[in-house]
Amino acid sequence: MSVPWWAWVVLTVGIAAMLAVDLLLHRDDHVIGFREAAIWSGIWIAAGLAFGVLLWAWQGDEPAGAYYAGYLIEKALSIDNVFVFALVFNYFAVPAAYQHKVLFWGVVGALAFRLVFIFVGAELLATFFWTAYLFGAFLIWTGWKMAFRHDEEVHPERNPVVRLVRRLIPTDPAYHGNRFFTRIDGRRVATLLFVVLIAVEATDLVFAIDSVAAVLAITTSTFIVWTANAFAVLGLRSLYFCLAGLLRRFTHLHYGLALLLAFAGVKLILSETPVGKLPIPLTLGVIVATLAGSILWSLLATRRSDAAEQGAPRTPAGT
Repeated sequence: MSVPWWAWVVLTVGIAAMLAVDLLLHRDDHVIGFREAAIWSGIWIAAGLAFGVLLWAWQGDEPAGAYYAGYLIEKALSIDNVFVFALVFNYFAVPAAYQHKVLFWGVVGALAFRLVFIFVGAELLATFFWTAYLFGAFLIWTGWKMAFRHDEEVHPERNPVVRLVRRLIPTDPAYHGNRFFTRIDGRRVATLLFVVLIAVEATDLVFAIDSVAAVLAITTSTFIVWTANAFAVLGLRSLYFCLAGLLRRFTHLHYGLALLLAFAGVKLILSETPVGKLPIPLTLGVIVATLAGSILWSLLATRRSDAAEQGAPRTPAGT
């Protein structure tokens, strides 16, 4: 797929404009409720789907199908990001009014990480054929780890990046409004909110490697991989505020995400064998069926557990 330079410019300007609008509308640090988050989630999803339609009209069926497949995988993996972000925010007791600012700059960093990983990964795949086997094995291992080690506790303070930043930059263990840096006794120091931002960026770094490798398994077109990642990540903030209170409902979703990562790994390995690349319609079908099945399984399981709790006899007081 040949993409002219002006398409990259238009895309970059469009992403920057959307980020600027989002920052402008939330500059007052108000607490974001479910209704506002749902509206913004709808806007971001509509933008992502609309770009796929434009891509279809411009480049045809196959690039558009690859984009939608990559977008769905990245969007699904974003839900796992939400789990970790919620743990980080709870651990550091981040006030609700400041969470959007952390997520906003966290998304900016996530976009930068992904852009670098996309070009590096695509170049490696184009230069060394055995990179496909390496990336594929990594995705299969990541899927296995997600499926069977999903309940491991997250300890943000133990993250090596967080520990390094705290060692190199003087920090104050308190919040000072929505500021990342402040002055104490004439000395410029980082606030606890900056430490939270570093923790969010450090945890997302791992997700960025997984998601970029998964989309590269679908297509090595840097433009498609970048747009699929960008439009999915842009809605990460509103997705967090939509799902933060509903995460317990998605008890089995990680099995579906693990299966998708393993499928992407197998697909990437097969691309360098006589089998070749699997058709985009098949890939889309597997993604949609896996996500729908794991979400339905989660909802049914939580409904049964809630019904069991409501029907369980209560122990009389004093016994």
